[in-house]
Amino acid sequence: MEDKRNIQIIEWEHLDKKKFYVFGVAMTMMIRVSVYPFTLIRTRLQVQKGKSLYHGTFDAFIKILRADGVTGLYRGFLVNTFTLISGQCYVTTYELTRKFVADYSQSNTVKSLVAGGSASLVAQSITVPIDVVSQHLMMQRRGEKMGRFQVRGNPEGQGVVAFGQTKDIIRQILRVDGVRGFYRGYVASLLTYIPNSAVWWPFYHFYAEQLSCLCPKECPHIVFQAISGPLAAATASILTNPMDVIRTRVQVEGKNSIILTFRQLMAEEGPWGLMKGLSARIISATPSTIVIVVGYESLKKLSLRPELVDSRHCYQRFTDCYKCFYQLQPEMTQRIYDKFITQLQTSIWEEISEIKAEGNLEAVLNALDTIVEEGKDRKEPAWRPSGIPEKDLRSIMVPYFLQQRDALQRCVQKQEAENRQLADAVLAGRRQVEELQLQGQAQWQAWQALHREQKELVTTLREPE
Repeated sequence: MEDKRNIQIIEWEHLDKKKFYVFGVAMTMMIRVSVYPFTLIRTRLQVQKGKSLYHGTFDAFIKILRADGVTGLYRGFLVNTFTLISGQCYVTTYELTRKFVADYSQSNTVKSLVAGGSASLVAQSITVPIDVVSQHLMMQRRGEKMGRFQVRGNPEGQGVVAFGQTKDIIRQILRVDGVRGFYRGYVASLLTYIPNSAVWWPFYHFYAEQLSCLCPKECPHIVFQAISGPLAAATASILTNPMDVIRTRVQVEGKNSIILTFRQLMAEEGPWGLMKGLSARIISATPSTIVIVVGYESLKKLSLRPELVDSRHCYQRFTDCYKCFYQLQPEMTQRIYDKFITQLQTSIWEEISEIKAEGNLEAVLNALDTIVEEGKDRKEPAWRPSGIPEKDLRSIMVPYFLQQRDALQRCVQKQEAENRQLADAVLAGRRQVEELQLQGQAQWQAWQALHREQKELVTTLREPE
């Protein structure tokens, strides 16, 4: 049976926040550039009636590329880049929520579920207005429109002007729906992305743990994570795609009711209508999730505080020594390790303090510093081997032996002085004992003499007259 691999999770308190945010923005921007065309295709597939315009993901890609060129695949991209703010809010909320939930539950699944849902709630509150504008821009086609609003064309009627599109869409939304129009589909977005995020993180850790049991030990952890991310994304996409279709139609077509939109979609296209754009969503999610997972895990490793880099390797070796216990109680193992390290550091500092106090270590080190400073001005060459092993050995060992001899002599002299003190004390005790014995004998003789006198007196008193 193969041992389960230890995949350590880097928590919020382990990160250098400055590095984390700087690298995070750059990574998120690269990801959005790579997957935005598939996001645009997915949105158009979900909004179209049946297969009136596009027959699938690849067909939509070819037609958009022929009609509008490469720029057509990036309509609304500049507006969508403002979601970088929500992305950083998402990550921050996720990590802080995990830290908070850890005080109540040590289950990684529970922490991921709660943190993922909470992070989506915060992120969607920022993202929905940006999504509404960018989705309307995605719906703009050369010569016609797919959504509710149409931006103005150039004087020659050739397509859409390069600038002012966003401003036009914002004005039309304000004129028709007011400020509330920017939060159209907000509830639908929450019902889509909160479950999506809440499902993705637990499945991500679940797939990583299962793959760690199946793959050989030599397989790097990043491979498990790169495979687990798309698997979790596909699972979450299948579960939440019906709500994502409804959300897109509510935001683009101006629907006011999720239930009415659902009924209309079922009446027009049946249950399969709820799965529209699923392939595009999975295709866009697969590379983006791989990049996100690999980038996010690499980002967290790059953002580790310097003092914790070596500590992670020590923790890895520690868990290798207690694999069975770590598999059963990973959180408990982490707490035991932290307590052990704290006690070890305290013990080391106490021992260093004792050595400094007993051996006057500070004075010795200061003397060595003085010798080094004095030696800087000396021009004679440093010691070099002579080439004769016996001579070199004597030059190194004799001073050491002489030092040891002097140390032993000091110890012997100290012991001899202590022995002399003990001998003097013993002799003094003996003399005191002899004096006490003489005093005892004298008192005994005096008592005997007194006893004889008393007997003679008693005898004399008893004689008759």
